[in-house]
Amino acid sequence: MTTGADASKIPPETLDFANRMFEAARAGNAELVLAAVDAGLPVNILNGKGNSLLMLAAYAGHLDLTKKLLERGGDPNLLNDLGQSMIAGAVFKGHDDVVRALAEKGADPRLGQPNAIQAAHMFSRTHLMSVLGANDGDIGPDVPSPLPQEGNV
Repeated sequence: MTTGADASKIPPETLDFANRMFEAARAGNAELVLAAVDAGLPVNILNGKGNSLLMLAAYAGHLDLTKKLLERGGDPNLLNDLGQSMIAGAVFKGHDDVVRALAEKGADPRLGQPNAIQAAHMFSRTHLMSVLGANDGDIGPDVPSPLPQEGNV
């Protein structure tokens, strides 16, 4: 958990609470997560892998929780420890409404590796290219070609 403090000095019950909140975000338990954030849990707190509450909710496709965390100041441009962006994760998982919500709140589709535009290209999610603001220069020769679609193999 990243808090700006030395994790070894954080009481175990505090770490347990934070871990429960990360699991709640992943599970889409908006009531629990939002109550904690509204009571003072930092909205951009990171777990041991650099994932925020918003990233976990977005990657799991929880649109309502994603929107409410964004309203409370969740940063749509945080990258996790692997250099992945939440908008690219939502593209990869096929959560189109989450992609749109993140884009509307300023998520940069060119952050991370692969970035959201590259992910949309690689996974044939061409319907998201305009949502992501893609242009001709975004897909270079280093970006893998789209994966074959079922029935087109």
